[in-house]
Amino acid sequence: MNITIIDAFTDRPFKGNPAAICLLDSEIPEERMQTIANEMNLSETAYLLRREAGYSLRWFTPQTEVDLCGHATLASAHYLWEEAGVTDSELRFHTKSGVLTAKREGDWIQLDFPSEEAQECEPPSELIEGLRGTAYTFIGRNRMDYIVEVENEAAVRSLQPNLNLWTKVPSRGVIVTSKSSIPDIDFVSRCFFPAAGIDEDPVTGSAHCCLGPYWGSKLEKRKLTAMQLSSREGYLKVTVQGDRVLLLGQAVTTLRGQLVR
Repeated sequence: MNITIIDAFTDRPFKGNPAAICLLDSEIPEERMQTIANEMNLSETAYLLRREAGYSLRWFTPQTEVDLCGHATLASAHYLWEEAGVTDSELRFHTKSGVLTAKREGDWIQLDFPSEEAQECEPPSELIEGLRGTAYTFIGRNRMDYIVEVENEAAVRSLQPNLNLWTKVPSRGVIVTSKSSIPDIDFVSRCFFPAAGIDEDPVTGSAHCCLGPYWGSKLEKRKLTAMQLSSREGYLKVTVQGDRVLLLGQAVTTLRGQLVR
């Protein structure tokens, strides 16, 4: 099995979020997928299988399968176009979150994802305690994550959450965000998924399915720009379009290898 590592939501190698992409010839057991993902030890390993009208696509962290992943979908589209020689102008991925599509937009790739709006909620005590005293202005929840707006970008950058407590929060993870102070960037974020084996995810496309509608409403804008402030950083363009969110990003291939066992 060939495995390709692609850095997503960046135009530079060793930035953005790396994903391992595996194009399968046939179905393999789910346990095998999880074992390989654990061996790769990246935030996501994606498995593609050609099917009628597109590809099936599944995403695995080192510990579990997830329902939605943006960066590994972007990396999968980049792989099919740049590494596998696919010439389709639009790619269709059949996933646990329905059919997702990818299109070329010049040097960018546009993903069509479902909107995952958050509703204000009463947070669990572990979430509040895990903020270690960081002041917040909003806490909400969608079907996957909690979202926490803090006072400013400096608070996002300096946050050192108690990840042991956040493993007990009943969700996929916690998104921390604020309005940006960076020119031409609307909002910033960091994303933590310790319960899924990812203390901090470098760049999280699926989180922007929540962040896009949230900041779009607050800033009264349909088209936004975003930066995720992990140590690797990543840049996205986000368009809110009804019950869909369009995510635009770039990607770079960094490694081509082969699984021999």
